[in-house]
Order: sequence, then C-alpha cells, then structure tokens
Amino acid sequence: MQLFLSSISILLKSTGTTVELTVASIFLGTVVAIFVALGQVYGNLWIKIVATVYERTTRSIPILIIMFMIFFGFPSMGIRFEPFVAAVLALGLRSSAYQSQIFRGSLLAVSKGQILAARSLGMTEIQVFFHVTFPQAIRFSIAPLTNEFTIVLKDTSIAYAIGVTELLREGTYIVSTSYEPLLIYSMCAAIYFVITFGTNKFVSIAEKKFSIPGYEIRGVERA
Repeated sequence: MQLFLSSISILLKSTGTTVELTVASIFLGTVVAIFVALGQVYGNLWIKIVATVYERTTRSIPILIIMFMIFFGFPSMGIRFEPFVAAVLALGLRSSAYQSQIFRGSLLAVSKGQILAARSLGMTEIQVFFHVTFPQAIRFSIAPLTNEFTIVLKDTSIAYAIGVTELLREGTYIVSTSYEPLLIYSMCAAIYFVITFGTNKFVSIAEKKFSIPGYEIRGVERA
C-alpha cells in the first residue's frame, strides 16, 4: 500500500508532462494541418502537389524515426532541440498529416448547394469560406479529432526514447527501484485510460451538442 501511494503521487506529476506534450503536439499539428488541408482543397496545382507529398511522406515514416531525425539528426546541421521540444515537433508534424485529412474531408463535406446559394446571395469566396464552409467543417471534425487526440496521447510514451520524463519513463524509474513492474505499469495504464475515457466522454457531449444531423465524417485510419 505504501508503494502504491508513493508511486501514484510521482506518476501523477509526470502525467502533467504527458498532458502538456499531448496538448502542445495537437496544437502544432492542427495549425500545420489546416494549411495543408487548405492547400489540398483550394490551392493551385503546385500547392496541391507539395501539400500531398508532405502528407503522404509524413504518414509513411514511423514516428520514432521522425523523433530521432529531429533530436539526433538536426544537431549535425547545428540545430539542437530540448527533448520536450523535439518530441512536440515530431508528434505534432506526424499528427498534422492525419489531421490534414480530417480537415480536408470536413471541408469537402459541406454541400456544393450551400456554397452556390451563398454565392448567389452576393458573398465573396472568402465570406463563403468563413461564414458557411469553415464553421461546418469544424463541427464535422470534432469526432475524428477526438480519436487523433487519443492516438497522440498514447504516442507520447515514445518520447521516452529521447529522454522526456513523461508517464512511462517515470514509471520505468519506479520499477527499477521497486521491482514491481506489474503494479507500476498497471497504474500507468490506468492513468492513460482515465485521461482517454474522460476526454472521449467530454467531447462526445460536445459532439452531440454541435453535431449537424445527417452528416458523419470519419478520421483517417492509422497505418
């Protein structure tokens, strides 16, 4: 019991790092993904090619290799990142490739009839985008983005490989001194579950509140 109480307090502190890593990565991924999605949907031929090459290439490379390239490879070019920053860049860029397809699908899900109707009322293309297309696309993307959040949350454990003291790494430290791997790793798993379940529950409520009847956008399956 004493081991459990002492371990849980330490693990909960490192959980904060895991959550920070997840939120920062999702934020970075969202910013990049929006530009990639806009390029694929509205860009000219060359912009579409660049955006598509970025998306396909990033999705094809294992996250661990991306993380190693940023943390171990960039210093050879004189660019160095702290472990936390390197992990955010790797997770965020990897997530942006998947999020871009969520946003692309959401943008394309808005019916052309609504766009034509808005244009017939005298709206410019920019006005149509911000008043008709974008608000609906955001609502369409809520459910698949929740799935992406869950995936990135679990992928943060890979940051262990470059020295980020997140939940899994802290758990491993405790195991090395307590010799109770089943208990400690079960506690780590339980914390991941609570965060994931709580987030999904919260977002499902938001999804029902802001959902548009008759539409459903699914996220891109992870390879």
